[in-house]
This record gives sequence, C-alpha cells and structure tokens, in this order.
Amino acid sequence: MIDAQGLIALGKAAKVASRQLGKLSSQQKNTALVSMAKHLRASQTDILAANQADIDHTREAGKRPESFIERMTLTESRIDDMAAGFEKVANLPDIIGQTDEMWFTEDGIEIGKKRVPLGVIGIIFESRPNVTADATALTFKAGNAVILRGGSETIQSNLAIIKAIKAGLAEADVTTDAVNLIDNPDRALATQFMQMNQYLDVLIPRGGAALIENVVKNATVPTIETGVGNDHLYVHEAADLDKALAILKNGKLQRVSVCNAVENLLVDEKIAEAFLPQIVETFKADNVIIHGDQRTRDILQGKIDILPVSEEDYATEFLAYEIAIKVTANYEEAVEHIQTYSSAHTEVIVTQDYSVARQFVDDIDAAAVVVNASSRFTDGDKFGFGGEIGISTQKLHARGPMGIEALTTYKYVIYGDGQIRK
Repeated sequence: MIDAQGLIALGKAAKVASRQLGKLSSQQKNTALVSMAKHLRASQTDILAANQADIDHTREAGKRPESFIERMTLTESRIDDMAAGFEKVANLPDIIGQTDEMWFTEDGIEIGKKRVPLGVIGIIFESRPNVTADATALTFKAGNAVILRGGSETIQSNLAIIKAIKAGLAEADVTTDAVNLIDNPDRALATQFMQMNQYLDVLIPRGGAALIENVVKNATVPTIETGVGNDHLYVHEAADLDKALAILKNGKLQRVSVCNAVENLLVDEKIAEAFLPQIVETFKADNVIIHGDQRTRDILQGKIDILPVSEEDYATEFLAYEIAIKVTANYEEAVEHIQTYSSAHTEVIVTQDYSVARQFVDDIDAAAVVVNASSRFTDGDKFGFGGEIGISTQKLHARGPMGIEALTTYKYVIYGDGQIRK
C-alpha cells in the first residue's frame, strides 16, 4: 500500500507524465483509448472476481445498505459499458491545441487563445468503481494525468480495473503513469492528497455531501464540487399527467442510487387529487417510502402508507427507494420550495404551458433545468460528451456534466514582429 512518501512519488510521476501526455497526437491518444478498452474486456473475469470480493467484504461488515451495494456492483454489461466508453471518447474530436479565438491588436500583435490540458487531475470518489474507467478515458483524451482515490469498499475492484488500463497504455507505448490509484484508504493520506498543490492542478470530489464537504474543508488544491443531487420534479397544473407519471417513474425508480434521480415531488394543488393516486400502484410495487405533507396524506389516506414529512426530508438526497412529496398552492410556492432546498443539480417541470416553462427556466438556478423530460438525462453520455468526470454544481470553471472541454484550460499565444510597448 502507498504511504506518505509513496504518495509524493506518485505525484511526481504524474507531473512528469502530464508533460508527455500533453504532447501526444490525437492518433496516439485514440489508439491508447482503444487498447485500454480491449484490455478491460479481456480482464472481465478478474475484474468481476475482485468486485465480488469487495461486495462480500462489505456485506460481512454489515454497515452499508443495499442501495450502496448496488452502486458498487459491476456486471459483464457494466464492464462492457466501461470499455465502450473508452471507444466513444476515442471517437470524439480532440480539442487540445485548437485555437478558440485569434485577433490583432492596434499594435499589430496577433493574439490567440489556445486550448491546453489542465495537467494533473486528482479525483476522490466513493463507491462506484466505474468512475475509475470513466475518469481515465476523459482525462486522458484531454491530455491530463490522473490520480484516483476511491472508497475503501471498492479497492480490489479499482486495482483490477487499473491493472487492465495500464496494460492497454503499455501496449500503446504510452506512459503508465498517465493513471494512478491510491490503494491506501487511510484518511490522513487522503488529507495529504488534497493538499498536494505542487503536483495536483485541480481536485474533483465525486460522492455524497459528507465527502464533498470534507474535501472543500480540507483541500488547498483548487476544487470543482460535484454531485449532490437533491433534485425536484414539479408537476404544474397544466401538466400532461401521463407524461408526468412516466417522468416520475423514470426519474425516481430507474436507478435510485444516482445523483440525477428525483428526490422531491411537488404537485400543484389544482391537479393533486387527480395525479397523486396514480403514483400509488407503482410506489407500492417498489416499496417506496413516502414522506408527505398534510395535503398529500389527506389525498392518499388509506391508499398507501405515508410518513409525515420534515424539513430534513426536503433537504435529503435519499439515494434510495424514498421520496418527499409536497402539494403546492401555486407556481410561486413551488419555485420558492425548490430555491430553498435545491442542491443546484437538476430541476424538472412538467407543463404544457409554454410561458410557464420559459419562466421556470429563467427562475431556477441549477446546473440543469429540464422541461417535460426525465432528470436522468443530466448525464455526460446523454449530453453527447462520451461520458463525464462528474456533474458540477458550482459556477466557476465548469457547471453541469463535465466532459473533455471541462478538463482543459487555455493559454494566450502572442505573435509579434519586434514590437515593444510604449
């Protein structure tokens, strides 16, 4: 396992590697990405065995719910998706080296704005081992080195994935220091990692509120916050109720353990008695725990069990078969509720009123505002980015699903012919 000195060595190696990666041609990067995909598929048996060992150990410890186990579980299909992600990224345009703008000044100086890699990216994440692959593909395409620190529960899975990725890099004759994994879950080491300003250019935490809060509190490296998704679905009085029900089912139930799942349902009082009974059959089938306000409990009394809702419930990212419901008096109350409890991730309205939809888009301050579609579309792959490094809920540098462009910066290139400033 890596210790404090080993972490410094890892940082130094990544820094050196980043200088090499920034000079790779598009063809070299794409060849390496395809090679990494090939080795992931070839290593499927080993990766699944490592993942099963992690799952068994986590279940034996008895401290994690099944929703957590679901997040850490790999399958043949998920490994193939990881490999396909590398291939998708290989097919994306390479923006490194492109000139975004160019202009002449009054002094005859020509100035260009050139897209360049960030350098070395540190990523701290929790239970999803697929992040190891997704992060590598995107950071590599953008010409960066990456150092990954996953959760203690998935160390064996991450090591197996990294082994396959490094084999792909080696086959493509690219430095294997392009991707590095901290295999020691020691918290003191994590804090040291967050403060390695001499080696890391940016730090990206992916996980729950506690992880992100810890990184923001302790990191001295510039940080991009991602992830916490206390997402709302507002069913407006002018909603198509069939669409609303389908969007609710997909947003809440397709995969409950992800940050773009619906956690709060707001229903306009004018259609609440028509809409809310429609959710009963579906929510009963999946044993969804409902926290409802008094109006919700009155409407659904005797149809399904409902717990009284609390302020804490409204502010909670459940990541489980659990939801908070509120009947709102009007549009203004719904917007006020969202602005009070939103984590600025994804907010959805269902309405057939075009003017209300436009107003909602203007009123809501979030990374993604969705009209008449599922919150589950807030995703780098669905946006056409080939994947995502995370979903930023802050406003500086990057916001929303972060693809290759978010993993780059720029420098100004200035061309003259002997001019001096007067």
